[in-house]
Formats: sequence, structure tokens, C-alpha cells
Amino acid sequence: MTTTEIIEKNVACYNNRDLEGFMALFCNTVQFRNYSTGEVTINGLDECRKFYQDLFARSPQLHSTIVNRICFANKVIDQESITGRLGQDVPFEIVLIYEIEHEKICTVTSIRN
Repeated sequence: MTTTEIIEKNVACYNNRDLEGFMALFCNTVQFRNYSTGEVTINGLDECRKFYQDLFARSPQLHSTIVNRICFANKVIDQESITGRLGQDVPFEIVLIYEIEHEKICTVTSIRN
């Protein structure tokens, strides 16, 4: 799969709340980071699974719409509009920078307003 195909599949699994399909796209040492602070917010596959299992269970209307996408080498940068997160009606925007290695997502850096 190309880096774009990996992220397209990731977003599709997220929107379908398909935890197993979603998790299959991450490397074992995946890290989620906050761009502004540099803080690691999720460290490793187990933490990732726990976080998204809870989020998917608590967000039956969860949906991400890609507003803009930039693909560059092994990175994909998505500007997303998220609705239904934890029952929220108001959408919020987030920028996610995905880094892919060996067809797995290894780092996700988030930028929020």
C-alpha cells in the first residue's frame, strides 16, 4: 500500500469504528504527540488500543471528513473536521501529521486550535 492508501484506510476504519482494522495499521511502537508541547500523549500499541476502544465505544456518531491533504515522502498531513466525538454536536478541526514506516503508522502528531 502507498502512504496515501494507508491513511485512507485508517480514516475509513476510524469512521466505521472498526477497532481491529484501525489497529492493524499501526506499528508496535506507535507514538501520538502534541505538536505544541512535544508531549507524547499515546505511547505504544496497547495505549493506542485502549484509547480508541474507549473513544469508539463512547462515540457512535464519530466521523472524520478530510478538508485538506498533503502527501510528502513517508508523511501525510491531514486537516480533518471531526463530528460526533463523545457525543459532541459541534465539529472541531485538527491537523494530523502521520509518519509511515514499512507500511505502518509509527508517529501521529496533532495540531489543535
